[in-house]
Amino acid sequence: MTTDASSLFETGKFNVTVLTGKAGNGESKPVLIVSPTDAGMYPVLLFVHGFFLQNKYYTQLLRHISSHGFIVVAPQLFSILPQSSTKDITSVAAVTNWLPIGLQSLLPTDVKPDLEKLALSGHSRGGHTSFSLALGHAQTTLKFAALIGIDPVAGTSESSQLEPKILNNESKLDIPALVIGSGLGEESIIFMAPACAPKGVNHKEFYNKCSSPCYHFVVTKYGHMDMLDDDAFNLMTKCMCKNGKCRDIMRRCTAGITVAFLKAYIEKEAEYLNLIWSNPGLAPGELEPVDCR
Repeated sequence: MTTDASSLFETGKFNVTVLTGKAGNGESKPVLIVSPTDAGMYPVLLFVHGFFLQNKYYTQLLRHISSHGFIVVAPQLFSILPQSSTKDITSVAAVTNWLPIGLQSLLPTDVKPDLEKLALSGHSRGGHTSFSLALGHAQTTLKFAALIGIDPVAGTSESSQLEPKILNNESKLDIPALVIGSGLGEESIIFMAPACAPKGVNHKEFYNKCSSPCYHFVVTKYGHMDMLDDDAFNLMTKCMCKNGKCRDIMRRCTAGITVAFLKAYIEKEAEYLNLIWSNPGLAPGELEPVDCR
């Protein structure tokens, strides 16, 4: 049977539903859950939103990923004002530790989470949070099998990095990792203001933090916020970040590459990722560079 890797850039075969609830032990956080509705056991992806963004802004992206057979759990880390970067890490650790206790009760009937197949991901500052947690800056009762940074950012410049300053130390990740970057993210559109994904603290440096196996895909003609929902709007999404022409293309690239990576390192089906890596023209948008080690 021929593997059709291009199918990952389209909606998958599973019907999905969007659910909400509370997660965490003690100080709970609201969570958005996107889950298949068909009975079965599914891998789980924990997704961390970006700076000053809402988890609901990613609903279209997360629905696409879930439709290929994954339960996605996306906590909301703040209500009015963002908390500190170190608090973000401990909050996501708390949500992780809640998963075996509370996730099942929020899922559709006969849908079960396979927490032996747990991956961690985050966008923008949420990428820094995810990498920091994977590097051991907070303790979790569960082990992550894979890590994904979606245009991750570690601060406004090399001299003004988020705590912990993970790009400055020599520690390396010990799990498979994927880094997706945006080609326009490091371009500023406001005079004297930093870009949304500044040089020196963006996807390139996060890729350098990874040990083998690690993959790096850059969606060339799209920006830092272009994987968000079509109707997601705030000052960050429209006024401070350079954008591409069509968010749908960026979402499909991001979701398809993410699913291919999860299939490879969670489901042990490497052929999809290998095909996209060797033939990036399968993606709906231009990918350059494409790298792995």
